[in-house]
Amino acid sequence: MHIHACRGRARAASEHPSASGYFGHGASDLRRGRTGPVTAARLVPDLWTGAVTDHIVVGDRVLLGASFRAARARLGILARDGMLLWASEVAYGEGITGLVKVAGPAAGLTRLAGVCLDDLAGTDDCAHIVLQWEAIAADGKLFTALDADLMLVPAGDQITALALAGAYRPQPGWAGAELDQAIVRRCAAAAIRSFLARMACALVYPAGTAGPASRSALRRPLGDKP
Repeated sequence: MHIHACRGRARAASEHPSASGYFGHGASDLRRGRTGPVTAARLVPDLWTGAVTDHIVVGDRVLLGASFRAARARLGILARDGMLLWASEVAYGEGITGLVKVAGPAAGLTRLAGVCLDDLAGTDDCAHIVLQWEAIAADGKLFTALDADLMLVPAGDQITALALAGAYRPQPGWAGAELDQAIVRRCAAAAIRSFLARMACALVYPAGTAGPASRSALRRPLGDKP
């Protein structure tokens, strides 16, 4: 299955109404671990169509054992070499697989079709990439499954916080209409955790170097301070 990548078309998640509450947190909050996981389903007007759509605000955070400068440089490399594309494909698939287990086969009639990325941007104490997941629904139409910001901020002498926050959407149409929102929230959160875990490993352990067998060594409870 071919997943396409595009640049310059992703929309900042902070511009989306359903994610605006999350983005009230600044870089200092990410360093202190105040944000925590966020998943809240609500009806909000879609800015593209004016229609009322279910959006799920998602967010998570991982602490890396790497300096901010090294992590930022590495993220720029990963954005160019296809790593974000692969991590997105795996993470979206894992989220949908979890949805199928509890909601039935119809929930699995979707797949990731593409990932749009903006260039790495930021300041001396924050770096971020705007990304967008494009997926194919059961009726064959494209829809935006995720608008998000992937962020890096220094969190200590040799510790960097990797965080993602954005708006996640289940597939539109009949296949997504009857899905329980609590179940969709859990599966969306699982997809984001999967994506961050893979990105964290790639940032800390470049290809060809030894790394942990799981993400447990990279994660820390979100309420804990580094």
